[in-house]
Parts: sequence; C-alpha cells; structure tokens
Amino acid sequence: MTRQPLVAQRAEDLLGTAVVATAPIAGGDIATATRLRLSDGTTALMKTLPHAPADFFHAEAAGLRWLGEAGGAQVPEVLGVDQECVIIRWVEPGKNSVDAATSFGHELAATHAAGAPGFGLDHDGYIGRLPLPNKPTDTWAEFYAVRRVLPYLKVAFDRGAAEPSHVAAIEALVPKLPDLLPEEAPSRLHGDLWNGNVLWGLDGHVSLIDPAAYGGHREVDLAMLALFGLPHLPRVLDAYLEAAPLSDGWEDRVALHQLFPLLVHACHFGGGYAARAADIAARY
Repeated sequence: MTRQPLVAQRAEDLLGTAVVATAPIAGGDIATATRLRLSDGTTALMKTLPHAPADFFHAEAAGLRWLGEAGGAQVPEVLGVDQECVIIRWVEPGKNSVDAATSFGHELAATHAAGAPGFGLDHDGYIGRLPLPNKPTDTWAEFYAVRRVLPYLKVAFDRGAAEPSHVAAIEALVPKLPDLLPEEAPSRLHGDLWNGNVLWGLDGHVSLIDPAAYGGHREVDLAMLALFGLPHLPRVLDAYLEAAPLSDGWEDRVALHQLFPLLVHACHFGGGYAARAADIAARY
C-alpha cells in the first residue's frame, strides 16, 4: 500500500486519525473504493462519490447502523460519513463455506425478526444511483405496488428500457397483489441483498454491505438472493427456514418479489430486464 495524499487527508479530517497507507480497490460500480490503513492499526474501506446527493452516503450509513442494531447478520461498523464519502471497517475476505452459509441463514432470520415500525421508513434512501421512496403505507401489498414496482416501471419506461406491452402486463398485476401477497408484520430488510453485497469473511461469518434498508416483507430479501445467485444458497434457505418458517406457498412468490429488483436493473442497465419482469407478471 502507498499513500494517496488527497484521499488520506480527507479520511483524516473525517476520522481524526492518521492514515498511514491507502490502496485503490477495484469493483465499485458507483463510488470509488479505497482501502485505508490507520495509525491505530484499523483497516477501513472508504467510498467516495463527488457531487453525490446530500443524503446519499448518510442513507447508507443509517442503513448499516439500523441493520447492525438487529444483532443478526453482521454489518461493518461505520467509522465516518459525510456528503461525499463513507468510511466503514474493513471486512477481511475469506472463503464461502457450508458452515458460514448455515450461520448466515440463522443470522438473516434474526435481522428480519428485529422488525420495523411499519412498511417503509421515516426517510427515503437509494438503491444504486436511484432514489428509493420509503413513505410508509398500511399494507405490504400497497407498499410493494406504489413504492417498489410502479415507480421503477415508470423510470424504466421513461428511459426506453421498458416497452408499452411490458408496462401493460405489470400494471395489470398490481390490482391482484393484495390477494397474492400474504400480510405479516414488517421485517427489517437489507433491501438490496444480491450476491455482490454479501461478503464471506475470514472470521467464518457473512457481512452485509451497501444496504437499501427499510421495513418490508422478508421474502423480498430472499427473492433477491435467489435472483442473482449465492454460493450455498440452498443451505442458507434451509437454515433460514429452520429459524423462521415462511408462509405456505412462499416458493411460488419468489418470482413475484423479484419484480422490484428486475425493474431496478432495467432502470440502471436496460437490456431484457423489463421483458423478464413482464413475463413474470403475466404468470400471475
């Protein structure tokens, strides 16, 4: 590791601790990632995004803290945050394993069980670069429709990523959601739980990063894990169900709860994501 003076100075101003070395980290789709070694022996990860929305990193930090308060799945400690960066404790990577997957299933169930005040949150957030509306509603079916499916369907259409036929198929599903989605108390969700936000740590536990946290139905987190794949996912799900069984028919609702992440991907990347979402909607 060398030392990038400007990056180090920014971190020092935020943390009040000297930075002795820095190293760029590859793989960030949105923010620039840098590994920091601090004079007190701490290793940290700093994410920066110039001209980010004023609440962009504060929302991420608040989500990590809220998930951490659940005492379930591990999240890295937030060391510092301002408008254009967040600094979190480094998670030393390890290998995925069946034992870690089992622990993760139990821990994720505990995070969900910590609950939320309602469906939504008292502030909006972000998922990727997109705003994430979180104004609470009375039921999960309503929240899923008006805060998760329809807003991103509109953005995808406006960006040319969804065709009128896709919009029609998905909008036709919305009135059916109250009969398709079972009601239960709101869970504490990560909200963007795909494989890239699941870190297998050297300590034998999974840590979760980059949340889009809110109160919602726990099947959404599980559906997102299934959508893009996760090592040892069957063991994670078995362990989760051991700790917190789901309502009957949950397997049939996995695709339904994948509409939201598919539409988010359509907004970000275009491609065939909207068509895939429309095909799912047509099944119901």
